[in-house]
Amino acid sequence: MMKHYDVIILGAGAGGLMCAAQLREHTNLSVALIEGNSRPALKLKASGGGKCNLTNVEVDETHFLGDETLVRHALSVFPQKRLLEYFREGGLRPVIRKERYYFCPKSSDEVISILLGRGAGSDLVLGHKIFSVEGKGPFVVTTDREQFRASSVVVATGGASYKEIGASDIGLKIAQSYRLETVPFAPALVGLTLQPKEFWMKELSGISFPARIHVAGKTLDEDLLFAHKGISGPVVLSASLYWHRGEITVDFLPDFDLEGIRKEKKLISTALPLPKRFMKSFLEAVGLEDKPCGRLNPEEWNTLIRIRSYAMAPSGTFGFSKAEACRGGVACGEIDPLTMQSCKIPGLYFIGETVDVTGELGGYNFQWAFSSAVVCANAIGSMGSKSNTVEYEK
Repeated sequence: MMKHYDVIILGAGAGGLMCAAQLREHTNLSVALIEGNSRPALKLKASGGGKCNLTNVEVDETHFLGDETLVRHALSVFPQKRLLEYFREGGLRPVIRKERYYFCPKSSDEVISILLGRGAGSDLVLGHKIFSVEGKGPFVVTTDREQFRASSVVVATGGASYKEIGASDIGLKIAQSYRLETVPFAPALVGLTLQPKEFWMKELSGISFPARIHVAGKTLDEDLLFAHKGISGPVVLSASLYWHRGEITVDFLPDFDLEGIRKEKKLISTALPLPKRFMKSFLEAVGLEDKPCGRLNPEEWNTLIRIRSYAMAPSGTFGFSKAEACRGGVACGEIDPLTMQSCKIPGLYFIGETVDVTGELGGYNFQWAFSSAVVCANAIGSMGSKSNTVEYEK
């Protein structure tokens, strides 16, 4: 016998759990969450060092790569302020770190517990690997263990990063099976590897300091970390979202007044407020002697000021295994921004990272997952509540 639900949500991550919670709180629709892992929300649990970076102090569509209309509408329906209220109502007291990031005070389990509690009454079907979705209302969902039927299906299966906890591209395959346009997943929020010209940076592994990166018309400020494989740290992870190929420009001394040291008697490496190891390597890389600042001729000075605008072309990324998110997903043009429903297939919805929308580092992707889930749940709920009992069909 095949179980029939009003709504089946594929994926019990941040978006899937929020969608189920909204449907259970505001409708009497029968809902099932189907998840490939033996536990829900493993990515949410692991994120932020186990404390889940929920959202950011500043949230708007400019912090996302994706269709601005789609993102703007979702953020207007369930903005950062409402997200924080929602979890505070559940007993969570988010704390701010680095004056911009909202984290759980204890652990990600606080968020998961609230979502599961508010979604009580949904059937949580765990350990079912999703194979396919077929039909057009009712839809038939096939897993490695059984089949289910639903009037509506919400695809919340996420992206392809974190494969060690079950991530896959099944969301794209489902969209493609309905001939919807998709954008291949690519690593995002990930470190960048180096061309031979920048191999000097590999010797600086472990050094970190604030920097500014200009990439694809975006300007990003945060800490840069030198790693064995290349460059990383929050500012690089966000920059990787916008970088495809070509150059980025790094300002190693954002907002520092270089002119103020022009007549200094101190050595360059002493006068500039950067780690000595970095300064020695940088000066060697640009072919500049470490001499008193006041003794620099005009040509040497022009070389030194490259520290404020160092142009470099990364060779690639650290790959999916190190990526915190993915670019790509179901093309935004395939989705109605007012509902998150497929423009071509009524009853089929896509939310969260399954959609070709990706946020910068700092809680933006959870904000998108939660906001898009609320838009979706509102749309499904507005179509009218049905019976909240699960029917069985042969």
